[in-house]
Amino acid sequence: MLKTFRLGGIHPHDNKLSAEAAIETVSPAETAQFFLSQHLGAPAAPTVNKGDKVKVGQLIAKATGFVSANIHSSVSGTVTSIDVVADHLGIRRPAITVKVEGDEWDENIDRSAELVRRTDYTPEEIIKRVAEAGIVGLGGAAFPSHVKLSVPPGKKAEALIINAAECEPYLTSDYRTIMERGEEMLVGVQLLKKALGVQKAYIGVEINKPQAIEKLQALSSEYGEVEIVPLKKKYPQGGEKQLIKAVINREVPSGALPVDVGAVVHNVGTTLAVYEAVQKRKPLIENTVTLTGKIAAQQKNFNVRVGTPISRLIELAGGLPENTGKVVLGGPMMGKAISNLDAPTQKSTSSVLLISDSEAERREPSACIRCSRCVSVCPMGLEPYLLIRQTERKMYEALEQHNAHDCIECGCCIYTCPANLPLLDYIRLGKTEVLKIKRNRK
Repeated sequence: MLKTFRLGGIHPHDNKLSAEAAIETVSPAETAQFFLSQHLGAPAAPTVNKGDKVKVGQLIAKATGFVSANIHSSVSGTVTSIDVVADHLGIRRPAITVKVEGDEWDENIDRSAELVRRTDYTPEEIIKRVAEAGIVGLGGAAFPSHVKLSVPPGKKAEALIINAAECEPYLTSDYRTIMERGEEMLVGVQLLKKALGVQKAYIGVEINKPQAIEKLQALSSEYGEVEIVPLKKKYPQGGEKQLIKAVINREVPSGALPVDVGAVVHNVGTTLAVYEAVQKRKPLIENTVTLTGKIAAQQKNFNVRVGTPISRLIELAGGLPENTGKVVLGGPMMGKAISNLDAPTQKSTSSVLLISDSEAERREPSACIRCSRCVSVCPMGLEPYLLIRQTERKMYEALEQHNAHDCIECGCCIYTCPANLPLLDYIRLGKTEVLKIKRNRK
């Protein structure tokens, strides 16, 4: 029997329309913008000034704390401003803008395509290079990767799990990375294992990607103690807690972290970035972004430099269709509709999804009929119908008692609700208030 997680989950249509689209490299735009906060934690502090010349791979903003991340320029040129610019939601945030002039790289970066399998690094050296490279989780949360690799005293990592589930509909960036750069990723797995001091690594892949499973099984035979785990197709299997349950059958308790049950999870893209940082001295300056949607003129997977305008990717895929209702960053389940197409891509940008007017339209909500579908599909065992009422009534103590803070915002509840209630919108609001109360209490 195929492995999967126990509680809830749904089976949306795959819509992996871009699965066969090979990764194309996007050349730099005329300008690039780099937000000082592209990660969870403290914003980075600029290390350059207006008028400075920068190279590709040069540090332009330094981490200001342990939970923070360095930012490097993905282009060469002149710093034209350090000011606030509008992000994808139209919110003005501090950023560094660079006018592109040529394509001059930092001399320390190894730009050759040669595979490097050096293994004599110490755990400390690996973690240091990961931190210096500004690597963050590329699965969505953008949590600084060196923090995950620095296991707290009193805890022990026993298993490394690579998240290759890519359970969100439409997304194919991880799949294409496996198919085109699988061996480099597996070297990254070895480096992560060494940094954590674990013997065994698991790569969880859903069975709707048989070619990826076959590819990894063929490559992993040379890398010892790496098990490819085929998983039943089920959303949201890419969630850390759900993936840990599916792969090694351990449950992360409410309020606990994966390392509390001996697991550390990293994404496919993050693992490749670790390989490049350690073996090639290349910081996180580019990633793979899927441009897709049923109405998209062309299905694409792009290798994109951080700071590239989103509008440039849309243009390279044939432009914005007239019947576009929404442009979403990420997948249809957990992504966010954007209002500013000129905003730059960030480290964790994984997908640009074009949705038609008809598909984007929200249906009129009606009264809850207490059918309990939202309860049956919640992968965290919550009661969404109850949490929405408590949020409406500002019953924040009750929300905390019913573990609203455990919501992973996967959207399973709103996907299945026959009354078309905006369950996730309210639960997200209630969760925010509960977390604020908990922080103030501490």
